Amino acid sequence: MMATTHALFGMALGAIALLVAPEFAPLAIVAGGVGGLFPDLDLAGDHRKDLHFPVYYTLAAVPALALTAFGPSTATVAGAVFLASAAIHSASDALGGGLELRPWEATSEEAVYNHFRGRWIRPRRWIRYDGAPEDLLAAAAFALPGVFYPEPLQQAALGLLGISAGYVVVRKRLVDLGESLADRLPAGIARYVPVN
Repeated sequence: MMATTHALFGMALGAIALLVAPEFAPLAIVAGGVGGLFPDLDLAGDHRKDLHFPVYYTLAAVPALALTAFGPSTATVAGAVFLASAAIHSASDALGGGLELRPWEATSEEAVYNHFRGRWIRPRRWIRYDGAPEDLLAAAAFALPGVFYPEPLQQAALGLLGISAGYVVVRKRLVDLGESLADRLPAGIARYVPVN
């Protein structure tokens, strides 16, 4: 799934605070969005392995959520929503495509790494690849609660949805453009560019 889909889901998760603790809602929405984006910071490294921890984020989120239920504060709310959002991001990447350069070809059986079991979780391909039309549909659904967000978070949700739509339009062409640019790199730099 697109990073924006994960961020929008995290924001929607944080928006539950609008119903149970409105005073923490803006913080929870931001923490959810950041937690939803955070695992994808490993794009520069070993993607879906370095910062994707479907089991460990979950194990950390459960007591953090319990602590928040008994003692809500800015720190407990932010930490719990961040961890829950990062956990759901990490686990939900298995619902998408694999790690191949062209995930619409469905050639990879590696979706997200499970550090607890020491093996890759296979892709389910419910959302065929990041930037697929169904990914945009999911992003739009997760953006819907944004109509209830306080400003400027409402605009942020709308902006993320706009970025999602633009990415869907150019997704497949980006691979060809990237390969074309990589072919033009000097040999000394090209050896640092990942091949898949």
